[in-house]
Amino acid sequence: MKRYRLIDGRHNAYWSIQPGTVGGHRAAKIYGRLDCASARRAIANGGYVAQRVFFADEATAVVAGYRPCARCLPDRYRAWKVTAGAGR
Repeated sequence: MKRYRLIDGRHNAYWSIQPGTVGGHRAAKIYGRLDCASARRAIANGGYVAQRVFFADEATAVVAGYRPCARCLPDRYRAWKVTAGAGR
């Protein structure tokens, strides 16, 4: 049985039989779709992979402190930006 390494809201890794639905970049604290063109381009250029993490869902990524990707989730990114700007 295949198992997937996911990250929970407290940044703890755990194994799941279900794959994650969103991926993220640990250093940049960004999450996005698994088919994100920006992430795929970075991976193809030899970057990103060492910092790649996966979450069960978007809600878990948000609880973990990650922001939406501006490229693959532009509407969520704009909403995040408004909310993040209000806290400054």
